[in-house]
Amino acid sequence: MREFTEQELVRREKEKKIRELGIDSFGHSFKRTGFALDIKEKYKDVLHDDFESLDTNETVAGRIMFIRKMGKASFFTIKDKTGAIQIYISINDIGEDSYNLFKSADIGDIVGVSGKAMKTKTGEVTIKCLEYTHLVKALRPLPEKFHGLTDIEERYRRRYVDLIMNDDSKRVAFLRPKIIRCIQNFMDNKGFTEVETPILSTLLTGASARPFITHHNAQDLDMYLRIALELPLKRLLVGGMEAVYEIGRVFRNEGMDPKHNPEFTLMEAYLAYSDLDGMMDLTENMFQTIAKNVMGKMTYNFGGYEINLEGPWARVSMTDAIKNATGIDFKKEMTVDEALELAHEHHIEVQDHEHSVGHIINLFFEKYVEETLIQPTFLYGHPIEISPLTKKNPEDPRFVDRFELFIAGKEFANAYTELNDPIDQLERFEEQLKEKNLGNEEANDIDMDFIEALEYGMPPAGGIGYGIDRLCMLFLEQESIRDVLLFPTMKSR
Repeated sequence: MREFTEQELVRREKEKKIRELGIDSFGHSFKRTGFALDIKEKYKDVLHDDFESLDTNETVAGRIMFIRKMGKASFFTIKDKTGAIQIYISINDIGEDSYNLFKSADIGDIVGVSGKAMKTKTGEVTIKCLEYTHLVKALRPLPEKFHGLTDIEERYRRRYVDLIMNDDSKRVAFLRPKIIRCIQNFMDNKGFTEVETPILSTLLTGASARPFITHHNAQDLDMYLRIALELPLKRLLVGGMEAVYEIGRVFRNEGMDPKHNPEFTLMEAYLAYSDLDGMMDLTENMFQTIAKNVMGKMTYNFGGYEINLEGPWARVSMTDAIKNATGIDFKKEMTVDEALELAHEHHIEVQDHEHSVGHIINLFFEKYVEETLIQPTFLYGHPIEISPLTKKNPEDPRFVDRFELFIAGKEFANAYTELNDPIDQLERFEEQLKEKNLGNEEANDIDMDFIEALEYGMPPAGGIGYGIDRLCMLFLEQESIRDVLLFPTMKSR
């Protein structure tokens, strides 16, 4: 058992005395009539002398964040989910027993207050306490106000304390679900249906990533936690649902950094009879709808840049972007040996499974272009080798109809004109299997059930995936994914 600090010992003694008074130290239900922010807004324009003629009865509850004791009358501040409000408390209004109970309170305790709203001489909306209710004794002290949780790792580990002390963390926590709800409303209004698909799978499909592996005891079967949502959703297009999306957790067994968490929230959407251009229009419209309806602004400080979401957004091909940066024209036909020589001249390391022109094009993009795409940019025209689920470009089959959305040098979305040819799809899966045998741990398995589904006929379609956490980072102007996740994955202490 750990040793208690001096402050903790004092708080535990106070907790015993509360129980000795016949009061539950950890409280029961409490009916409140209002919240701090609403009450302050309600009375902000009422003049000091006009309160006497109004019915200003209010009941609030929250955590004590500040106390100024002054003999027989005191001020303290409580904080609820909306913010803080000042309380005036006097022995003359609540009696000696209740006032003594208040005097034993510590910062961090949770209390209920019933009384009348008023304004102090300085014009601050305050509740004059007429009934004081102890609800919960906090046995640990909060961090000091001006120091707070200075250890960022501890902020993430003890998010509950961070939310108490850090108003910006609480702002982010409440805005993230509003952003997601806005996305759902937007998609619903576009005629999409939100669905749920399995998290456990026996195959590694839908993206290039290393998986988490688990075990199904009843079937004595190793299974993967899903790395993407794609193939089950496309099966629903085959089934005739035509416009579907899912917002859900996916799991990728990779490192942690400011842009990546091993479990994260992904949205994928598929629209029958659409294509790449349709997904571009959908994306630009969705981002701008969030900006207007949730955040109320079109410019954001993110990644050290001022990002402007006003349209129209730039659209550029991968080969053109590389040519602009390096002078090399990968649209020209070239052999693998010629591409490898170019990579060698530019000090680009090529792994065994990357010995193809398409992979080398992508390596050039990652080195010379990716970080330069600052304002919203649709980067399209990827090599076929890195896009196993995408329809070939009809004019040049070396490339596919795919785009990635880049903002501040970071990928925000990945979209395809979906591959619905089962013969081509099987060949792509077989190529992935070859890469797996050459050591690519992120290559896909062959999903024969999905091939069978395609053989029944999947309509031409556009599809897209969005990293919801990264999207929230942009709109909430946070530089680390951990700041938009309430409980990010952490290393062991």
